Amino acid sequence: MEISEKQLARMIDHTLVKPNATRGDIMKLCEEAKRYGFRCVCVNSFYVPLTVKLLENTEVKVCSTVGFPSGAVLPEIKALEAKGAVEIGASELDMMINLGALKSGDYEAVKRDIETVVKAAHSKSRGVMVKVIIEAGYLTDEEKVTACKIAKEAGADFVKTSTGFTGGATVEDVKLMRRTVGKEMGVKAAGGIRTLKDALAMIEAGANRIGTSSGVSIIEEALKQ
Repeated sequence: MEISEKQLARMIDHTLVKPNATRGDIMKLCEEAKRYGFRCVCVNSFYVPLTVKLLENTEVKVCSTVGFPSGAVLPEIKALEAKGAVEIGASELDMMINLGALKSGDYEAVKRDIETVVKAAHSKSRGVMVKVIIEAGYLTDEEKVTACKIAKEAGADFVKTSTGFTGGATVEDVKLMRRTVGKEMGVKAAGGIRTLKDALAMIEAGANRIGTSSGVSIIEEALKQ
């Protein structure tokens, strides 16, 4: 696949969402994002204010998690977290789907859950992007298709393979998700993407965003090619 290091970097969400991440870890993450020109930095909502400050006057976007990592919280809580993150400067949101509702067949609840976050995200600016994590490792192929269709109907901008805590992205899942949502919606591959080969395989399969904590080593590997 022909893709420059700069183009690849602009497809990477440089990610640190571990619960034990420190202020120093986030500062390092942001410095790396600026140095390598990553698309955005993805952090838990607590660190959004710090991240926004550190990335001020750069092209690197700030992405906040919402309802992370379980998704099993009230829609009103997700909406509040989303609205708060946007108000303090987040320009992208990675929200966790309500898996229990999905697997129970309560598709209206799943859709309402996503819609509350989309509405909250757009409360300040229509430019705020919402990515819906479907946690594919817990789902059958039929459920993955259903989750993607609901996310699209609810107005989300992207579907995302996983949190990274329950297994990684697979080429097969990315292909399935891309077929389901079509060309007009984004697909983010996340979880277990640690090498240049991994990243390129996901892009070839249809991903147009890569979520990884290994962005530096991936770009360093690309520079050596």
